[in-house]
Amino acid sequence: MFNACKELIDDAKGRSVDLVFKDLCLDILARAKQVLREEEFKELVDYASERIQEKAVISIDALR
Repeated sequence: MFNACKELIDDAKGRSVDLVFKDLCLDILARAKQVLREEEFKELVDYASERIQEKAVISIDALR
């Protein structure tokens, strides 16, 4: 379940603009809190936090 949550966060990061991504992370974390052990949840929060802080990488080729 933990890995599935991480995959959801990664997928959302790749497909969303920053504001939408943050909302998706909050939704994923809210649901994950109900099913993950406390230590797993804390690790997922740290992971989501790192992903949120990453700068969005825009490919120059994608803009052409």
